[in-house]
Amino acid sequence: MAGSIVYFDLETQRTANDVGGWSNKHQMGMSIGVTYNTGQGAYNIYSEQTVNQLIAELRSASLVIGFNHVSFDYGVLGGYYAFDLAMELRSLDLMVDLEKELGHRPKLEDVAVATLGVGKTAEGLQAIRWWQQGKLAEIAEYCAYDVKVTKCVHEYGAQHGHVKYKDRNGREQQLAVNWTL
Repeated sequence: MAGSIVYFDLETQRTANDVGGWSNKHQMGMSIGVTYNTGQGAYNIYSEQTVNQLIAELRSASLVIGFNHVSFDYGVLGGYYAFDLAMELRSLDLMVDLEKELGHRPKLEDVAVATLGVGKTAEGLQAIRWWQQGKLAEIAEYCAYDVKVTKCVHEYGAQHGHVKYKDRNGREQQLAVNWTL
């Protein structure tokens, strides 16, 4: 739906090592992509076979929100789409926004645990193992949960004007954000 905010994450089939480094994200292959579309009020799950529908949903959004999605996820989608999604789409990358203030890249886990009291259910390498085992439902559940956590972190920051994070010494800190809903 045009005008919707779309929260987005994807998981890959291969690691950076498998494809010769981070500069080859376009060769990593998407295993599962998940969105939450505010216009629909629903989650959408995409396989590699339906990646074009995922790209169409992202392109129709008024804003795409994710965590490290501009560099990473759009880079992976570059293997399926000839144009530069980072240039084409209006995006709010929560990690990039926080990195500007912190001077380092925070992990979604560190922000979610401190801000929401909940963390991720797995990590990306586990999702690749599930791909190798043909466990698409597990990947979809994990990826949808990451989308939900990203959405909740964004909503918290927009409502409270700050998020919390665990610093490198494990201490909880607060960081002002200028996010809107």
